Amino acid sequence: MKSELMRGLLVSDFNIENLSAYLRNDADEPYVQCAVAPYGQVAQTLLDPSLPCWRSELDFLVVWTRPESILQSFWGLLAGSEVDEERIGKEVDDYSQKLLLAKDRASVMFVPTWVVPALHTGHGALDLAPHVGVSRVLMEANLRLLKNLDRASSVIPLNTPKWLELIGEKSFNPRLWYMGKVPFGNELFKAATRDIKAALRGIRGRARKLVVLDLDDTLWGGIVGEVGWQNILLGGHDPLGEALVDFQRELKALTKRGVVLAIASKNEETVALEAIRNHPEMVLRMVDFVGWRINWRDKAENIADLVASLNLGLESTVYIDDSQVERARIRDALPEVLVPEWPADKRLYPHALRSLDCFDKPSLSDEDRRRAQMYMTERRRCELRSQAGSVDEWLRTLDLCLKVEPVQESNLARSTQLLNKTNQMNLSTRRMTEQELLAWASLENHQVWSFHVSDKFGDSGLTGLLSLETAGGRARIVDFVLSCRVMGRKVEEAMLHVAIAWARSEQIREVYAQYSPSARNKPCYDFLQRSGLRCQTDNVFVWDTSQEYPLHHSVRLIHDSHRQPGCCPLPVTPHQP
Repeated sequence: MKSELMRGLLVSDFNIENLSAYLRNDADEPYVQCAVAPYGQVAQTLLDPSLPCWRSELDFLVVWTRPESILQSFWGLLAGSEVDEERIGKEVDDYSQKLLLAKDRASVMFVPTWVVPALHTGHGALDLAPHVGVSRVLMEANLRLLKNLDRASSVIPLNTPKWLELIGEKSFNPRLWYMGKVPFGNELFKAATRDIKAALRGIRGRARKLVVLDLDDTLWGGIVGEVGWQNILLGGHDPLGEALVDFQRELKALTKRGVVLAIASKNEETVALEAIRNHPEMVLRMVDFVGWRINWRDKAENIADLVASLNLGLESTVYIDDSQVERARIRDALPEVLVPEWPADKRLYPHALRSLDCFDKPSLSDEDRRRAQMYMTERRRCELRSQAGSVDEWLRTLDLCLKVEPVQESNLARSTQLLNKTNQMNLSTRRMTEQELLAWASLENHQVWSFHVSDKFGDSGLTGLLSLETAGGRARIVDFVLSCRVMGRKVEEAMLHVAIAWARSEQIREVYAQYSPSARNKPCYDFLQRSGLRCQTDNVFVWDTSQEYPLHHSVRLIHDSHRQPGCCPLPVTPHQP
């Protein structure tokens, strides 16, 4: 699938054309087109929305400055003066306010943090001294800047010192500064490009969510089927064993960021699972894996089957294997799967995993932190379903509860994340920032509801979003979004019931949904075809509100009583026994 083009503006007090070129020409998605604001006019650009550079609709904004040009007190410090903490704090606050004034002119704003100028070699032991230490003063200024920007979720600070640490001496090139007012070396601009693009992928819901792992010589050393689980290399006083334990720790840490783990291994299942359950040095246990395919079938078939069973897409998947042959097979058979090159030296495994930027995203929700547990709970649901005589019987035993509430400040962050990350059950696949969604919801004749799903096994969290726009006695479903985790449990039908019941209460004669096809949202089209709505054209589905839309007997609806000002109440719909 060809990536959409994203448009950005770069604002800086130095020559930033090199970053613009790297962003435009970098081969990784998303593809971007960059404009550059007038050189050195940071304050003027941020304060004046009428400038020509703001006329285009912008997906992202980069504001990158040098502290010595923004903070007069810091300039004085470099010249040997002491710093007045109150004065430099006010200068940081003034700059922060300018940034916040401009934040809504793009979907997201990136602000690289300040670093000590390249030509300043430091004052040795005085670098961290109060009032005169250049490094200390800049650390405190950066911390104050970060706290000020915490108020705006669409402003994302970038860790410039990390780039310097990774690149070392190539971070700066004095010749570039004197010849073209370029304060950094090209390697640093490349690092910035990688982080900006990774963040843009995360914002667009394209961060990877699943790591599928080989076992032998990947999670542990040796072939368990030959040496037995007692003799695999893992932990102990061995450099390779210690590295493999650290690799597992890094993988487990990923699960706290919303990434789930699975296994695809050519092995005897009982032998492999015995190693995971019994080896004392295993960090990852069975509860850490949401699924596995351990057999002698082709790994590409196993991975495709495993990913489908988890209701994820191949484009959400990373595959890690020590075997060059298996990596090549997956790249060839499943090109959507990311298969990173993997080091032969097991001591490099932890670093190789930490170096992947495909998991980066700008925010972390409670649902992200609980994703692994949610998949475990889903496995229990599936086990119950296999025991039930019919789908209706299974649904009846779930005790499914759907809590409906307007989108408001308390659920805005998760609602926006769901809108931007969901691809399969997504009617229009439009993407919005928190501010844009809240502004849209506040308009007259607009309604936006969130849906919180739970059952007897646990809480799936805020997993649904529906918006309506009314005009001329008709209500158009603009957004119909549902997480793949809860698809197929009559939640989709319950969402339609809510929309149509509200329309009936407002004497609206017709509700319709216009499907906008994308590369990945065909499940939404398939649902609309079987939903009972009348297919008016290929992509328009209609319901005449003279008839009720039925609510499945297994679903219990709860309407939140705390409503956003100006939002019409939902009709109370009794649970049908």
